[in-house]
Amino acid sequence: MIPAKGYAAFDAQAQLGPFNFERREPGPHDVQFDILYCGVCHSDLHQIKNEWGNSIYPMVPGHEIVGRITAVGAHVKKFKTGDLVGVGCLVDSCRECENCADGQEQYCLNGSSGTYNSYEQDKKTITYGGYSNKIVVSEDFVLLVSDKLHLPAVAPLLCAGITTWSPLRHWKVGKGHKVGVLGLGGLGHMAVKFAVSFGAEVTMLSTSPSKKADAERLGAHHFLLTSDQEQVNAARGKFDFIIDTVSAEHDYGMYLGLLKTNGVHICVGAPPTPASVHAFALIAGRKSIAGSMIGGIQETQEMLDYCAEHNIVSDIELIEMPYIQNAYDRMLKGDVRYRFVIDMATL
Repeated sequence: MIPAKGYAAFDAQAQLGPFNFERREPGPHDVQFDILYCGVCHSDLHQIKNEWGNSIYPMVPGHEIVGRITAVGAHVKKFKTGDLVGVGCLVDSCRECENCADGQEQYCLNGSSGTYNSYEQDKKTITYGGYSNKIVVSEDFVLLVSDKLHLPAVAPLLCAGITTWSPLRHWKVGKGHKVGVLGLGGLGHMAVKFAVSFGAEVTMLSTSPSKKADAERLGAHHFLLTSDQEQVNAARGKFDFIIDTVSAEHDYGMYLGLLKTNGVHICVGAPPTPASVHAFALIAGRKSIAGSMIGGIQETQEMLDYCAEHNIVSDIELIEMPYIQNAYDRMLKGDVRYRFVIDMATL
């Protein structure tokens, strides 16, 4: 076993603190790398606080990980020592079910292995994430990262990026489509960047007028203040798609009213409580509410390659590891533009 160190949550109430643990020795098909940067996702906080009811302690969060390879197994073919690589939300899956065979490991029918707060495929070994100094992962779940991009700003692409890329690609969003992006945070700012890059006409939907300037800077063509009923009424039936990144309670019915006939409201945020939707909000226009969750490994690599070609990264604030609790407090207040990333050299 390999000694490792990180920051962990020890229960749902405690603040994160130093934690020493062990990683496995690299097997024949494994890659070991030093973690250079790790993004801070809102789901880290959901899971630390056990808001989804599945938390395993001690928990080392972090699933937006980039670093440099220090060792490879004897049979590794895709990578070599010194490569810049990333790991997102998955570190394994059954690799045999219909979804895995189709490159959709995130929907593994037998249960994928999350990068943290999960179990390896042996269903016994707890996974620890990227708030740590090193990690060992099967080469099949490691992604090649271009050295053309600002490396700290690449980290959030491994969750915030692929979470918004995947539905936009699945529904073939592009030129001729009108897209509303609901919520301008870590996910929302990437949804704007990708939808604009794909040629769609993009409107930022927000309750906060202060977000207008940033939305325009990110490339949004329009801004709709959803707390202004006059603006909401004027936009009824306007959008082909709404990408909903909000992780707090909100009125789905109001946003369904903004969709065209056959429009799709795509949920990528995860509010902590169930939503209520009146049937007539759907059947009066053959509208749909859909969900989407990250992407498969091949799709994530395609996203990273596209970002390298088109110079797309996340807007970040780089922090030191001991600042993490302050970062969580600010994240809850919406005080981040638009993703915290930890410099793991400060661990």
